[in-house]
Amino acid sequence: MRKFLTWLKNLFKKEVMLSASLLVAAASLFITPPSTELLHDINWRTLATLFMLLSVLEGFKSENIFAPLIKRTKNLSTMKNLTIFFVFCVFFSSMFVTNDVSLIIFVPLTIILFREGGKEKYILPVLTFENIAAIRGSLLMPFGSPQNLFLYAKSGISTPDFIKMMLPLWIFSAFLLLIFISLLYKKDSKEKIEIKEVPQNDIDRSLNHKRRIMYQVLFVIVVASIVTRTQYYPLVLALVFVTLLIGDRKILIKTDYVLLLTFLCFFTFSSSICRHPAISQFLKESVAGHEYIWSILLSQVISNVPASIVLYPFSTDLRALLYGLDSAGLCSLIGSLASVINLRLYSREYPGKSIAFIKTFTWISLAFFAVVVLPQLWLIKITG
Repeated sequence: MRKFLTWLKNLFKKEVMLSASLLVAAASLFITPPSTELLHDINWRTLATLFMLLSVLEGFKSENIFAPLIKRTKNLSTMKNLTIFFVFCVFFSSMFVTNDVSLIIFVPLTIILFREGGKEKYILPVLTFENIAAIRGSLLMPFGSPQNLFLYAKSGISTPDFIKMMLPLWIFSAFLLLIFISLLYKKDSKEKIEIKEVPQNDIDRSLNHKRRIMYQVLFVIVVASIVTRTQYYPLVLALVFVTLLIGDRKILIKTDYVLLLTFLCFFTFSSSICRHPAISQFLKESVAGHEYIWSILLSQVISNVPASIVLYPFSTDLRALLYGLDSAGLCSLIGSLASVINLRLYSREYPGKSIAFIKTFTWISLAFFAVVVLPQLWLIKITG
């Protein structure tokens, strides 16, 4: 029992967001007592879809699906080109494998290669660019981030309309990232990096080709179930679970259940708040028409994923809500769970240097936010 309590204590200490979500969920049950209606309000479809995505993408990592792409880095000889390569690998992959998974794939490789080439002084700004790329690249697709997935499922918007709504932000962000990278290497845009050999042990483990094919097929099936909004998603869930149980059961252990539990807690919190007349009325009067600023500010307190769950029932402008939530991660580490993951990855390689990461992340990311925040607001106004 003592060992379990110690493990539980360490878990809550490590997983701050989970601890916060459990506390607010528990507190909300005192505001609105639990009931069958509360259970009905929880978005089980989103939780099921998130489980499928997290499990399949864990398989992507395990089988190094992106290994052939990484090997192309040996053909890049300048720092600027190598940085563009990694930043836009994150930018484009995040649309399909979610922003946090894209960082988990490419951040460690960036650190390895920059360290091999003796260019560690660039690691912090480049990791910040990758963080921005993950946040801004993922916004184009409904399944690029958990908050997009939730709002896409709840709103009923079509996939083409969703992409059309987010496309201006996505294109502008790509050009802006190129400008930021050019500014980093403005003193010497042709600065060389010499990497004798891509570290194969880190990117090319023993691969199982059947499992690689299995994960790619499962990914297509999951995405198809999201886009078509099929009512038979429980069957898709069963298919994914049974396939993984038979084909690669260790992935079911590695799946990020902490994120799933965090989502469940915030669903409970949101449902309880919505059912409390006074709080519900306050949010209804305050949020509607001010979704953009509410989503940005609230995300700095509870992160953008739970903020989407709390604010959606009181929102009347989906575009403003999406624009705010998909920009909130540029303001601070708390604004997006992907940013917290990035810090974790860096801290593992450079223990005790978290403050340096936070400082670099904050000033670069805020500079990016300062450029995009007003054009986005203008776009909301002219399309509202």
